[in-house]
Amino acid sequence: MARRRLTRRPSIIAIAPDAPSPEPSSPRRIGFVGLGIMGSRMAANLARAGHELTVFNRTRATADAWATEHGGTVAASPAEVGSASDVVISMVVDGDQVREALLGEQGVAHGAQPGTLCVDMSTIAPAQTRAIGAELQERGLTLLDAPVTGSSPKAADGTLTIMAGGTAEDFARARPLFEVMGELVVHVGPLGHGEIVKLINNAVAAANAATLGEALLVGHASGVDLDALVTVMGTGSGASAMLDLKAAPMRAHDYATLFKLEHMLKDVRLCIEEAQAAQVPFPAAARARDVLVAAMARGHADDDFAALIEALEAFAGTRIDG
Repeated sequence: MARRRLTRRPSIIAIAPDAPSPEPSSPRRIGFVGLGIMGSRMAANLARAGHELTVFNRTRATADAWATEHGGTVAASPAEVGSASDVVISMVVDGDQVREALLGEQGVAHGAQPGTLCVDMSTIAPAQTRAIGAELQERGLTLLDAPVTGSSPKAADGTLTIMAGGTAEDFARARPLFEVMGELVVHVGPLGHGEIVKLINNAVAAANAATLGEALLVGHASGVDLDALVTVMGTGSGASAMLDLKAAPMRAHDYATLFKLEHMLKDVRLCIEEAQAAQVPFPAAARARDVLVAAMARGHADDDFAALIEALEAFAGTRIDG
């Protein structure tokens, strides 16, 4: 199947000063495990860039549909992906799924040759990342953690922010692939630090979203023009990415999923665990967790996390009507 050539502006790269130069961005054998909302779009960008992809998804029909549209080979197991790939990217839901994909009975490690680079772009606990990395190293494989921020539209157009943890050498190997999937690519430190940076970022996003929801409710209950409120906030010190992305969906009660509420809750919980381990309080994250839990209880697990407004409306005893 003919592939469109991927064209967009170059990525902005921030790397450690001693990082080696990246390898040329020539076609490579890439494995991709996990073709969900984000992974399917990220893998599509790699295919459009000319890389040879072998893909696996737990639901075979999803992988078959992806390959029909984008080309590539569908594997019967992650181990088969490993045997066909020089670099294997995983993009799944949680740490248990990452471990199963890379180290399970049919995991990548059972098919991959020594020297294969695994790049986990999921968001999981840093301790799990380090443990998985240590086990892969015993098998002659290496691991980068490279979670992303940016919802499905950014995954589709290749403008994600990617924060990678691992050695400078492994980062250099993966960097040409990151440049295809992301606009800002940052080598943030050793293995596990990508996850820590991502968790903190998402906890701040969730806290901001909850604060935005409360602000909209105060404005609504006070009778002010919400269009005017959002405009003023957007040009003043109340501006934020959450205001730009979530004010309209919250007001319209439109929860079309860009990032699932249950996934945001998972990330916030993991961030709180890191904060506790560091013996640093993070009350804003704890407050956001409670709001997300309440929204989950109201049946919004699979909705976009803008649905947290439902919990806030119930608590306030009022509902935004526009």
